[in-house]
Amino acid sequence: MLPENGANPERLKAFSDGVFAVIITVLVLDLRPPHGASWQALLAEWPAAVSYAVSYLFVAIVWINHHYIVGFAHSVRPQLIWANFAHLFAVSLLPFSTGWIADTRLAAGIPVAVYAMVFFLVNLTYIALCTELVDRPNAKSLPLKMRRRMRVRATSTLIAFAIAALVALWFPQVGFGLACCCLVVYLRPQAPGH
Repeated sequence: MLPENGANPERLKAFSDGVFAVIITVLVLDLRPPHGASWQALLAEWPAAVSYAVSYLFVAIVWINHHYIVGFAHSVRPQLIWANFAHLFAVSLLPFSTGWIADTRLAAGIPVAVYAMVFFLVNLTYIALCTELVDRPNAKSLPLKMRRRMRVRATSTLIAFAIAALVALWFPQVGFGLACCCLVVYLRPQAPGH
């Protein structure tokens, strides 16, 4: 039975989980084997391996945080559905940007800047999702201290991703490193009791 004021949140979670699974599948399908049969040929593919590993970790972090934050939904309003679709769209750009930086071997500024901007966009849409889930008058109770911590974390990493994108234009590997450092902040989801 559906809640009186909206659709069932379980459908939103199930759909989102399916999209995350497809994104990870597309990400792994973009990996290419080395052209030779030696360790040197394998090691020469380090940019693809690093970008894939970071992107996979990022998708995992986004999925874990999405799982926790959507747990606050007791009903699904149209605003939540659109915020969720925006978030999933941003995450779906990750395989494209990952492939681009791998193809350019982390050495070109614009691909790494775009990669960092995808992280920025994912974080921005996550903030919109959080706003819809925990800042609405009818949202499930979330302590004010936790809301503040979520806002500080989201805002600081949003700024850091923007800086990483700018730095990447001149120093691609430094920009990539900055974007990777931001992921550490999200390794532990912020949910009640965490």
